[in-house]
Amino acid sequence: MLSIIVGLLLLVGLAYLGWSIIWVAPLAAGVVALLSGLNVFETYTQTYMDGLVGFVKSWFPIFLLGAIFGKLMEVTGAARSVAKKITELIGKKRALLGVLIAAAVLTYGGVSLFVVVFAIYPIALELFREANISRKLLVPTFALGAFTFTMTSVPGTPQIQNLIPMDYFNTTPMAGPVIGIVTTLIMAVGGYLFLAHSQKKLTAKGEVFTEPAKGPASSDKDEDDVPNWILSIIPLIVVVILLNVVKIEALYALIIGVLSIMILNLKDRKKFVSSINEGGKGSVMAILNTSAAVGFGAVIAVVPAFDEITTWLFNLSDNPLVAESLAVQIMAMITGSASGGMGIALSTLGESFAQLSQTTGISPEVFHRMAAVASGASILPNNGALLTLLAVTGLSHRETYKYVFVVALLIPTLAMIVGIIMGAIGLV
Repeated sequence: MLSIIVGLLLLVGLAYLGWSIIWVAPLAAGVVALLSGLNVFETYTQTYMDGLVGFVKSWFPIFLLGAIFGKLMEVTGAARSVAKKITELIGKKRALLGVLIAAAVLTYGGVSLFVVVFAIYPIALELFREANISRKLLVPTFALGAFTFTMTSVPGTPQIQNLIPMDYFNTTPMAGPVIGIVTTLIMAVGGYLFLAHSQKKLTAKGEVFTEPAKGPASSDKDEDDVPNWILSIIPLIVVVILLNVVKIEALYALIIGVLSIMILNLKDRKKFVSSINEGGKGSVMAILNTSAAVGFGAVIAVVPAFDEITTWLFNLSDNPLVAESLAVQIMAMITGSASGGMGIALSTLGESFAQLSQTTGISPEVFHRMAAVASGASILPNNGALLTLLAVTGLSHRETYKYVFVVALLIPTLAMIVGIIMGAIGLV
């Protein structure tokens, strides 16, 4: 157990200091293996690499096409066009709200978190540029909109974190609607108010928008020389409709989305090849950052003490909702993945919690909703989605994590506590 704690602290600490997760994760995994008495070489070449390669195998096409999609939205001026329209509708002072809403709508619409990052980032950057807001708040605003309430607590969300508990508690995506709505309001409203307050403080100190050192920058088009906003938003709508209405694979939806950008912006065809090349390069770094952390989680799962940890978590409290929530939350923290941590916790303890639902009289819907909410209240610096977001935006933990901590860990944990109390008194 000590090996897991030491490895996790090493990973989180070095990642926060700005050391690349690509080499820090295998280093931390090696320390865990060494302290656990495992064969370090075999653990790295087999367990760690299986976890890393497995993630790349599953997600690289999405990362690749998502990055290309975002890059084409940028160079054609489509991102700026949409951003300008959003600014007109909500006002420059509410650019944070615009990015938050855009990320939340896409996530609740069923778009993969990784796709949301690539698709919305160019638009978010333009909105922050228009409103002259420090880029430090880009990452926490994304995290709030895509990695918290729309992923875990809003009743009916199609994200996997809300679907995994269904198999264990025989529930539906709408499980625990009252708890879901209350925890959603706590996260969404509390997080936005904190970010708005942080924006005022940064602006007062003179910290405003600065151009990124690399990645999407201001389009080379003149302010008025951008595509019509209706044409510009069509590719985004196409992707969302294909994913959620037509229900085709995300891979095909993104391919069609990319093609729609190119067809609608043929006048910029000379930029297509270079843009696709740049998007491809960016996707490689983004997926390696994430898969490196996944590999670390794979090593943690084979440590002999891991089973002892799950047993300890199950007996942590006489209140089964407390035990379940903490089990899911801690597993998600250790593995750096909300869905991965929940999957491990419920595959080990889900049947026991389902039985407790029958003996305690607590509705299975409460167990479902609390497992989902707890999975999202777990974003430490080793979180895979956060690492992807940092890689895409070119920002660091030092610049952004203190804001992420509040909106994606502290406030969701407070929401989790409120949910536990509501479930215990029978408010479902």
